[in-house]
Amino acid sequence: MAHEDFKKRIRDDWRDSLHAILAKARSLGEQAVLAFDLDSTLLDNRERQARILREYGTAHAVEPLSTCAAHHWNSGWDMREAMRACGLEAALVERHFEPARHFWGERFFTSEYCAVDEAIEGAAAFTHAVVATGARLVYVTGRHEGMREGSVACMRRLGMALPEGERVLLVMKPAPYDDDDAFKREAHAQLGRLGTVVAAFDNEPTHANDYRRRFPDATVIHLATDHSGRPVTLLDGIISVPHFTLVS
Repeated sequence: MAHEDFKKRIRDDWRDSLHAILAKARSLGEQAVLAFDLDSTLLDNRERQARILREYGTAHAVEPLSTCAAHHWNSGWDMREAMRACGLEAALVERHFEPARHFWGERFFTSEYCAVDEAIEGAAAFTHAVVATGARLVYVTGRHEGMREGSVACMRRLGMALPEGERVLLVMKPAPYDDDDAFKREAHAQLGRLGTVVAAFDNEPTHANDYRRRFPDATVIHLATDHSGRPVTLLDGIISVPHFTLVS
């Protein structure tokens, strides 16, 4: 799942940064705010991707795709590469790519399908560690409001801190076609009103950079999982981590 360029940024002492974030949050207590993206930051959506491609394969009698598994999605969001990894020959990849993308588009951004996501290693325990500091945890996601039910059901199944009450919030796009970048930048103002932003976590380099610019005193953590593929360089001071497990 990891993007090779960003894997090289991961330092041996990356866990120290996570411990330091928790310590700072603990020192500020209720004033502290920590922001987390969901997809490819706390949640691994490869099983969702694989389920959709399996269903497409079954519906269209494309046998190699009907056995698609999460590990076939190890090149980010590249559906062609996933099809090839499933064993589909090149000519059939091109024949099925567009209809499969349409099939995917009707399903991926729905509550039903996002409910099958899995957790990034250590993510559930880390959300509870944040809550235990007394800080406010805010999930800031490009998912739209229509995905709230499935997102919360997934969090519950995985044992994550749930967005209930005022201490844990889930901030989502109002509508499916709202721009992710603009939405997250708008969410910065809301975060600032809630307290002192101690840390922000995101897998998208663009979004991590935006956090770095908007909250220069916060620790910005980049999850070196996958991303949209835009050629964006992370700003200095952003720390890349592979997951959230605090002990080696």
